[in-house]
Amino acid sequence: MKYLLYAFSFFFVIGSANAQADQAFKDAKKKLKKYYLDQTNVDALNEAKTAIMTTLEDASFANNAEAWVTKGKIFNELANEDFKIKAITPDAAIANPGAAAAATEALMKAVGMFEKKADIKDALKALAESENHLNNFAIFAYQAQDYAAAFNNFKSSLNLADFLGANGEASRLAEGSLMDEQLLYTAVSGYYSEDVPKADVKPFLMKLYEKETSEAFVYEGLYAIASEEGDDNALSFLEKGRSLFPDDAGLLFSEINHYLQSGRLTELTSKLEEAIKKEPDNVSVYNTTGNVYDQLAQQSRKDGNADEAEGYKAQAMSYYNQALTKDPGNFEANYGIGQIFYNEAADMVPVLNKLGEDYSKAGIAKYDAKKKEMDDKFAEALPFFQKAETDNPSDLNTIIALKEIYARLNDIEKSEMYKAKYEELSGGQ
Repeated sequence: MKYLLYAFSFFFVIGSANAQADQAFKDAKKKLKKYYLDQTNVDALNEAKTAIMTTLEDASFANNAEAWVTKGKIFNELANEDFKIKAITPDAAIANPGAAAAATEALMKAVGMFEKKADIKDALKALAESENHLNNFAIFAYQAQDYAAAFNNFKSSLNLADFLGANGEASRLAEGSLMDEQLLYTAVSGYYSEDVPKADVKPFLMKLYEKETSEAFVYEGLYAIASEEGDDNALSFLEKGRSLFPDDAGLLFSEINHYLQSGRLTELTSKLEEAIKKEPDNVSVYNTTGNVYDQLAQQSRKDGNADEAEGYKAQAMSYYNQALTKDPGNFEANYGIGQIFYNEAADMVPVLNKLGEDYSKAGIAKYDAKKKEMDDKFAEALPFFQKAETDNPSDLNTIIALKEIYARLNDIEKSEMYKAKYEELSGGQ
C-alpha cells in the first residue's frame, strides 16, 4: 500500500503540473486577445508573455505548434511596442531587446510541427512580421553601436529570409538590392564587434565577394581576417580590392600596413607618398614616411652606401619636419628626429673604440676629432628627445636615450636622474 500511495502521489503531481500549464496557455491566448482589442493595454500583453513562458516550461507543450505560434505572436507584439516607442523617442531604452529573435525562433519551430497548410500559412504570415522587427532591432542596435546585438539580429533576418524562401514565401530581402545591403550590414556589425568571432563574420563577406560587390570594405575586411588566420591568400583580397578601388583610403592604408609588416620598405615609400596626397593633414602618415626613410638610411649605412644613406636621411628629416610644421608638439616626429641623430652618433662608437687603440699623436688626434663629431650628434639629438619627453613623459625609450646622451656628454648628474626615472617607470626592471 505504501508504494501504491507514492505512485498515486507522483501521478497526482504531474497531473497538477499539466493542469497549470493548460491554464497558463488559456490565459496567454486570452490576454493576447484582450491586447488585440485594446492595443494601449500593454499590461495585458506582458501578462500574456508571462503566461506563455509558463506554458512552454512544461514538457507536455514542447511539440505544441499552437503554443509556439502564440509565443511568436506575443513576442512580435512586444517588439512592435518597442518599435512604436523608439519611433517617438529615439533615445528610449528597448524593453524587450530579444523579442524579435524569440518570435522568429518560436514561429519557425511551429512551421515544422504543423501539417495543415492553413496553419502553416498563419505561422509564415507572422514570420513576415518578425522579419521586419528583426531588421528594425538590428538598425536600433547598430545606431547605438551595440554591434554584437546588431549582428545577431541582421544574421537572424538573413536566416529567416532563407527559411521563408524554402517555404514558398517571399522575403522582404528579395526586393532589389536589399539582400546585398543586409549582408553588408551584417558583416560590418560583426567586424566591429569585439564579441563576435571574426570567423563568424567571414562567410557574409565571402558572399559579397563572390557577388563581386562594389563595397571596398569587403576586400579590406577579408584581408584583415585572412591575415589574422595566417591565410597565405590574404594579400589576394587586398590586391583585388586595390585594383577595383584604387582611390579608397582604407584599402591603401591596409596595403601600407602590409608592406610595413613585410619589411618591403623600398616599395612602401611610393604608397606612403600616395597616402599623403589623399590625406595631407594626417600627421601620422608623415611620421610613418619619415620612419621608413630613416630605416632605409640605416640599412644603406650598414651596406656602406654613404651617399644613398644621406639621401634617405634627408627625406626622413623632411617628412618629420613637415609633421612638426603641422603639429609642433608631436611626440613621434620629435622622437624620430632625435633618433636619427642618436643612431648616427651610436654608429660612431665602434669606430671610436678602434681609434682608441692607437696612442700615437696622429691616432689621438683622429680619436679626438671623431669623439667631437659623435658628441655633436648626441647634442643635436638632445633637444628633440627633451621635446619628446615633454609630449610623453612616461615613454621609456625616450628616458633611456636621455640617460645615455647625458652620460656621453659627461653630465653624470642628469644621467643618474634619468636612470632613476627609468627605474621608477619600469618598476625596476
